[in-house]
This record gives sequence, C-alpha cells and structure tokens, in this order.
Amino acid sequence: MTGVRISVHLQPRASRTGFVGLQGDAFKIRVTAPPVNHAANEALIDFLADTLDIPKSRVRIVAGRSGRRKIVEIAGVTLATVTAVLR
Repeated sequence: MTGVRISVHLQPRASRTGFVGLQGDAFKIRVTAPPVNHAANEALIDFLADTLDIPKSRVRIVAGRSGRRKIVEIAGVTLATVTAVLR
C-alpha cells in the first residue's frame, strides 16, 4: 500500500479543530484537546482520518509524539490528495 509522510505543527487547546494553513513546510492543524495523556495526538489522528475519510488505523504519528512538531504517516493516500483535502 502506498502512503505519505507529512510534517505537522500541532496547536493543542484551540477554540476549534481544523486546518489553519502552512507553517514553513508543515501543515498547521489545531485541535481542541489538551496536550495531556496524548489527547491532542489522538485528536490529530481523528481529525486527519475523518477529513481524509479513511480508517484511523491508517494514520500514525511516527515522530514527535511529545512535541508540537510531528511527522505523520498516512497509508493509502498521496501528498496531492492530502494537500487538496486540507485546503
């Protein structure tokens, strides 16, 4: 199965969840969840899976689990698809 790795700048405890824009080479995404007990990471995975209409099992954080800057691997999609859907 093909896939893509994207760089994400995550903003936890936002007023609403959504794609904000690009920050450098990273997709800036905000989530309402706090950065406690990996709640913000789970919210990020939920948001990406729902937005891309794929199962959550195809989305995983491969680097940066404890920071705002993350590398997210998404199976079964292309970078063009991710970019088109998020914009």
